[in-house]
Amino acid sequence: MSFLKNIIIFTFSLMIHNYSFSQECSGLVEICKNSLVQGNPKFLSDGQVYSVLLNNEKAEFKTTFFGGSTYRIAVTSGSEDNYVIFSVKDLDGNILFTNKDFDNTPYWDFKVPETLPIVIETELDLDKKKAGCVVMLIGFIQ
Repeated sequence: MSFLKNIIIFTFSLMIHNYSFSQECSGLVEICKNSLVQGNPKFLSDGQVYSVLLNNEKAEFKTTFFGGSTYRIAVTSGSEDNYVIFSVKDLDGNILFTNKDFDNTPYWDFKVPETLPIVIETELDLDKKKAGCVVMLIGFIQ
């Protein structure tokens, strides 16, 4: 009976953790969407929400930017715009851009002359936030 009770408690606590993580991240999606429509031109999301719970670590997302297109990467981890550092790298790990050089700006636009597979690395700026959900959206000009 004790073993079954422990499994039920463990399962319940895991469900609560996952629910609170999804609630935290879903609220951040709306903040991130606002960055896609800042300024002119407006950007349309690629339809994917890239989210991860970070605690003193980095996350990598792989995608391809297609030649002749303009993209915007938008990131957030809360009410402050500069909690998240993101870096765009080629497949060899060379940094093509990092928002760290621009006070962790929450979004950046990229005009891509030719198709390029990339890795986007996200991490929290540990001087500003130690742990939390990071949400990233990628948009393209409508």
